[in-house]
Order: sequence, then C-alpha cells, then structure tokens
Amino acid sequence: MTAPRPADPPSEDLSRLAVLHGVATSYSPSPDRAVAASATAVTLALAALDVDASTPGAVRAALAAREREVGERLLPPTVVGWSGSPPAALAALPEGTRLRIDTEQGESRASADALPPGVHRLTATTPDGRTATAHLIVAPPRLPTPAGRSYGLLVQLYSLLSRRSWGMGDLGDLAELAGWAGRSLGAGFVQVNPLHAAVPGAPTDPSPYRPSSRRFPDPVHLRIEDVPETAYVEDPERLRGLLERSGRLREAVLREGALIDRDAVWELKREALELLGEVPLGPGRRAAYCDFLAEQGQALEDHATWCALAEVHGSDWHRWPTGLRDPRSAETVQARNGLMDRVDFWSRLAWLTDTQLTAAQRAGREAGMPVGIVHDLAVGVHPGGADAWAQQEYFAAGMSVGAPPDAFNARGQDWGLPPWRPDRLAASGYAPFRELLRALFRYAGALRIDHVMGLFRLWWVPQGHPPTEGTYVRYDAEAMLAVLVLEASRAGALVIGEDLGTVEPGVREALRERGVLGTSVLWFERDWEGDGRPLPPDGWRADCLATATTHDLPSTAARLTGEHVELRDSLGLLTRPLEEERAEAAADAGEWLSLLSRLGLLHGTGGGSDRSSEEAEIQAVHRFLLRTPARMVGVWLPDCVGDRRPQNLPGTWDQYPNWRLPIADAQGRPVTLEDLAASPRLHALMEVLREGGA
Repeated sequence: MTAPRPADPPSEDLSRLAVLHGVATSYSPSPDRAVAASATAVTLALAALDVDASTPGAVRAALAAREREVGERLLPPTVVGWSGSPPAALAALPEGTRLRIDTEQGESRASADALPPGVHRLTATTPDGRTATAHLIVAPPRLPTPAGRSYGLLVQLYSLLSRRSWGMGDLGDLAELAGWAGRSLGAGFVQVNPLHAAVPGAPTDPSPYRPSSRRFPDPVHLRIEDVPETAYVEDPERLRGLLERSGRLREAVLREGALIDRDAVWELKREALELLGEVPLGPGRRAAYCDFLAEQGQALEDHATWCALAEVHGSDWHRWPTGLRDPRSAETVQARNGLMDRVDFWSRLAWLTDTQLTAAQRAGREAGMPVGIVHDLAVGVHPGGADAWAQQEYFAAGMSVGAPPDAFNARGQDWGLPPWRPDRLAASGYAPFRELLRALFRYAGALRIDHVMGLFRLWWVPQGHPPTEGTYVRYDAEAMLAVLVLEASRAGALVIGEDLGTVEPGVREALRERGVLGTSVLWFERDWEGDGRPLPPDGWRADCLATATTHDLPSTAARLTGEHVELRDSLGLLTRPLEEERAEAAADAGEWLSLLSRLGLLHGTGGGSDRSSEEAEIQAVHRFLLRTPARMVGVWLPDCVGDRRPQNLPGTWDQYPNWRLPIADAQGRPVTLEDLAASPRLHALMEVLREGGA
C-alpha cells in the first residue's frame, strides 16, 4: 500500500521552476508507478533554497530570473573534470574564450589539458569581454579496484567490551581487535559504526547515526589509560577511584545483564579527562597538539566553541541567546574568549581521539590488514548540534531528510536530519564535503557511506509536515563523486556505498564507474526480475562488500531459526497474523538452505544437535558468500558466537534497547573481546573464510 496521490500537484510554471533548481515534482514508490509531489512540498523546498514561489506571480518572476541567469551564465559555480579528459562544461564556452587555471599546486595554466588532481580556480574570458570564475575539481577517473579479495569483521564498537573497557567498547578495544583479527584470523579489515561526536543530553541519543558532528569523533570512545598524561595526574587516588567505578559499570553489563549506559561511561571518562587536562603537555606532545590545531583550523575552533557553549546554554543552539546562534557574531567571539579554557579542553579531546583512531588504523595495518579500519559516515547531523550551528549557511532551513512512502512503509520516513543545500555546496566548491572526507580519511583504510544514494538526491520533508508531503531534491552527483574519488585517492582508501533498498536507475552504475563498491546482503539478493528465488553466487556483482546481515537486520542465527519474528511479535510490530509471518520467514530461510544444500555447502548438519546444525548453517552461509565474486566479504561479529539480538530494531524507540546491547552468545550471555578470541565457534567460522581463499 502506498500513500494517496497529493491533491495539489504543482502548476506548469512551478514545475518548470522546480526543475531548474533541482527540485523534483514527482517520485516513483514502485517501478511501475509515479506520484506527483504536492505543490506545498515543492514550494517549501524552493523556499529553503531562497526561491519565492508563494504566489503565481512570485513563481513567474522567479522562473524568469532563473531562466535568465542560466541562459547568461558562462560557467556553473563548480566545474568537474576527470584526469585524462577535458571538463565537459568547457565545450559550451564561446569560441575564442581564454582560460586561466590557478591550480592548488600554485601553478597558472592557460589550458585544461593534463591538469593535476585537485581543486583549482578557473577563470574564463570571452572575446567580447565577459568573465566568469568557477571552482574546477579534477579527480582521477576512478578509485583503484581492491587488490585481491579480503574478508573482515563488522562490529558496533560500543558493543565490544573487553576486560579493560569502561562499560562500553573503546578505541583501545578497536586496536586490540584489529591487531588480533589481522594476525590470528587473517582478516583484511574491521568495519565499525559511525564514531562521530554525539549531542549530549539527558539521556544522550545512543544512535550513532544522528550525531552532533560528523567532522569530529566522540571522546567517549577514548581509552583513558592510553593517554600518556594519565601517568602524571596530580591526584592518582581520584583516578584509581574512577577506574574502580568503571569496573563496576563494566561488570554490570557483562555479569548482571545491564544495558550499556553511554552517559554513565561518559560521566566517568569526562571526570578523568578533566584530571588529565590539568597535566601540562611535554614539549613534543605540545608541538603535536599545536600542529593539530593548525591543521584543523576554523572547523575545530567552531566545534570546540559549540561544545563549550553547550555546557552553559544546553545542547540545542536554537535555544541559545540570540547573539550566540551565529558562530561569527561579536557575541560569540566574546563568549568564546570568556570560555577559552573550555574551548581548549574540547580541542584537546578532539586531538586525543584523533591520535587513538590513528593508532587503531596503524595496529590493523601493522597486523597485515590490507585495508584496516572501515569507518562509517552517517547520512546527516542533528539539527541542534555542532555542525548544524557552525555550518548553518550550508543547511536547508526548515527541512529534514527522510524517505518517501513506498510498498514497505506507506507513511514514509523522517530522519530528523537537516539536508545540505546543493546550491551553497556548489558555490563553495563543495568545501564542507571535502573537509569532512579529508578529516575521516586521516584514520580510515576505507569509508562506508550510509545511504550513498544521498550523493544523488535526498527526500526533503518540510518541518511540521508528514514525510508523505516531501519531495526529492537533486545534488550534482558528478561533483559529489569527484570530491569523493579525489579525497579517497589522496588517502589511498577504498569507498563502500550502502546502496540497499530503493535505488533510482543509473545510481549503482555511476558508483561502479567511479570505483565505489556497493553493499550486498544475502537475504536481499534474489532474482527480482525473474522468479524471485535466491540469486546464485555467480549472479552477484563483484564490486561490493557482501555480508549475511547488518546492524539494522536480524542476526543470521535469528533469521535461520525465525526468532526475529518472535521478537517483533513480542513488541507488537507485526502487521500480519503471527502464523503468516512465521510461515513466510520459514519459507525464506528454507529457500536459502535448499540452495546451500544443492551447492554442497552444508557440512555436518546430519545427526547433530540443533546448535551444531545452526553453526553448520551459518558456516554454509559464509561459504556461499565466498562463492560470489564479491571483492570484500564481511562477517557480522555477533554471528561468530550465535548472538540472537539485533543491535537496532527499526521502527522502535523505547520498546527495544537499540544501540545499547553488548555482543552476546546464543544464550544471551555477554561475550568479551577476550572470550571472542578464545571462542571455538568463532574460530570454526573464521576457518571457513581462510579455507575459502578470501
């Protein structure tokens, strides 16, 4: 079932105006059906782009102005070129136009031939004296294909506790996991959830996909004992007391069934970090910190200022005193000067976190991993957080990102994340996107981009309206991809796009052309254009990360046993009778098991216990993944020990402990990193990967 057709489709003039600004006037909830966007949604999306379409007269005036602007424009704000071929936009310039290109390498050229990769300044002067300037992004034509095949582990870092954790997994645990997995398991990578800075709250939103900042990581992930200044605190007894309290937090999760309490962990770590902040940095450490401050520049100062102001005025900048809502106001400058100690404190935490992230990546590479840590880029940021405050000119006011109604959700989705304005991005040469990627690639061997389709278009939902009354707004995908390829190639990193769900035609092809890998999940890989049966391994694409499940889906054990249906039933989430859901889940799993059996991948299931049969089936699932041509194969770490519970159950808020569960075994007992390293079940599964020659 899908939403009804809106009652107020756009007029012809409004439709023409919308197209000229990249605002869609219809969408397709299914391949065979188109639905008109409402005139209200289109009008409000245009308003967020500073285009007045509130009356028929305003629409006509805006349309005439836009047509005139486009017709007279020599160059768009950003021009894209791929190494080895001239930028296509230059072909439309009048004959005899002179070019001047000031490269980021400091050269000045009169031709666009053989330009080095980078973001350059282009000036065009026509024979009649008209002049235009633009940003010129030149990127390699594609990212290199991964050398050989690699397999690795997928984990939500907070869920991976060791006997040294302070109540949740941390960057010390990540470094240990990477070093062990590389050396002992032959793994090529470890993929983690977004480690972006969260918006503080009471309680803090535990979801890693709605952060305060994507540019800077969250210091809650710090391993306190790995900070060198820990050895020199003036009050070691107080620090020991914090360590004892952290041990009680950890044991409550591991032994008493408590949920991961991020706020409690942060309360202890913050107190410890305040102690460490009182320790003067040695000359070498001080020089390294100063270098970091210089490298990060205004972005770090803004982030740290927001953190300091949030301590005083709360974590939603919309509710701050009026003068402080502008990061460039005189009031903000004055407030920052008065809070300089706190600004320095938060800047220092960003540096410490950056160093431990870098150390985790180094641990993986030194352990022989060809990739190392795969970091995750969330699709957006919290509207009240640091990025939305510091970069508010780049965000569309009054809009939220979501998803349109479709066959699976007739009400659509509103994710509560403000979208970037495509016009402002283009005018800046995509500076915010470039800086974001550059920051993440500092310590990433690869980057997973959540909802990678957002590089092409996003569903904008006007505030105060349901998701059904939104519309798509298009981005310059070629420019976004050029920036992505440029920054990834500079870092020598891979890029994985999360392209699950509804994907408009041409997107996967465009991503593949530029060397961006996709994401293929076993249960979704069916012959949808044919009989709908499970897709045999030779029908899978090669340019992807292939997995059995993700953090938003049931574990493989739960899927095979049907326990995910029972969980949803217990929470009142089923939309059909329980027996129907059970039957469909059993048929789905049965089809896959039948294929695995026909391919000879099921070993050791006859005559064994239910548990041994389950383990054999999970091993068979991963043998199947190895039969596909996928260049990367990911193993959901909880699958290695038979965990039943998903880390996140979409459609729930307080009904289920999303983002707060430790990794557990088949009986629901929490499993530490040390337990994982000694687990026969884990080693048996990983031996399948080794034998498969991944």
